[in-house]
Amino acid sequence: MQVFRETGAYLKGHFSLTSGLHSSEYLQCALVLQHPRVAERFGRELALQLPACDVVVSPAIGGLPIGHEVARAKEARFIFSERDASGKMTLRRGFSLRPGETALVIEDVVTTGGTTREVIDLARAAGANVLAAGSIIDRSGGSVDLGVPRVALATLDVIAYPPDFCPMCQQGMPVEKPGSRKTA
Repeated sequence: MQVFRETGAYLKGHFSLTSGLHSSEYLQCALVLQHPRVAERFGRELALQLPACDVVVSPAIGGLPIGHEVARAKEARFIFSERDASGKMTLRRGFSLRPGETALVIEDVVTTGGTTREVIDLARAAGANVLAAGSIIDRSGGSVDLGVPRVALATLDVIAYPPDFCPMCQQGMPVEKPGSRKTA
C-alpha cells in the first residue's frame, strides 16, 4: 500500500467501479505498474505464492502488466482475454489454450471477482486446468470465492455500495469512472 500512496495510485473520492458498485476509495494499479521495477517486483512476489503453470491468462486491460510479470517469473507463456462487441470475454489475436494446459488467472484488482470468474470460465471452456488466481489487491476483504485457490499481495476491506444505496450519490457528489471498462 505504501507504493500505491507514493505513486498517487491510492485515490479518495466517489468512484464507479468496474463491478458497477460505488466506493470512496480507488486503487489505480496502472499508476503503480507504469514503473517497470515495481511491476517486476510485484509479479515476482505474486508468483512465489502460486503453483507452477504452463500459461498465465489475464483480462485486458488492467491485468496485462501484472499478468505478464507473473508469467515471466513463472517462465510461462502469457496470453490475455478481451471483451468482444457484446461484452463477452474472449480470446482473440490468435491466442488459444490447449486442453490439459495448466493455467493461472492474474488480475490487478478484485472487488466482486466477476471479471476473474469470466476468465476462469473462458480458460476452463477451452480445456485448461485453472490451478489458482492472483491479484495485486483484493478489495473484498478476502470474501470473494472464485472456485480456485487465490492469493493477493494486499487484502483490504473497502466498502462498496450499489449505486441506488450509495451515500455519496445521495449527497450529490459527482462520480468518477477511472477504470478500463466504461459501463454504468
